[in-house]
Amino acid sequence: MDYFQGVVTEFLRANRATFVNSECLIQLEEGHVPAKGSHWYCDAVAANLAESTVYLCEVTYSASLQALVKRLTSWAANWPSLKRSLWRDCCVPEQWSVVPWVFIPKDRESLLRRKFVVQNVKTTSDLMPFPKVTHLEDVVPWKYPSWDRKLEELSDTTTTV
Repeated sequence: MDYFQGVVTEFLRANRATFVNSECLIQLEEGHVPAKGSHWYCDAVAANLAESTVYLCEVTYSASLQALVKRLTSWAANWPSLKRSLWRDCCVPEQWSVVPWVFIPKDRESLLRRKFVVQNVKTTSDLMPFPKVTHLEDVVPWKYPSWDRKLEELSDTTTTV
């Protein structure tokens, strides 16, 4: 785990309605040994009880965002199966929303929007939503109360499409 993963995990946990599983294994195929090319270790899976939403959180401060875009593209290509694996292995209720949430430097957001395009899906129900984006500069501990961070307080710093 890199330094900012811990900072983001604490940021997520500061919302009392959110429960976090860091370094969560997501595997498309059931089994004791994750199949090559069909599993990922997600930096954090955050379940928000107030929103009935599970967030697949990825953290990077990479200048190129290459690994992040590759991860998101892979998730998008397997979105229905990925959601089914969360239902099966993490006991996420099927009616809950599943949303990718990326934590990146502010100056990298436009690059992410240029590089990552959700495409090649059969139906809109198969479509992975564009990730929620939060800037790493906004998750530092002095910007929110550690015991009661509320999502509405982030409306100026978190963007979605």
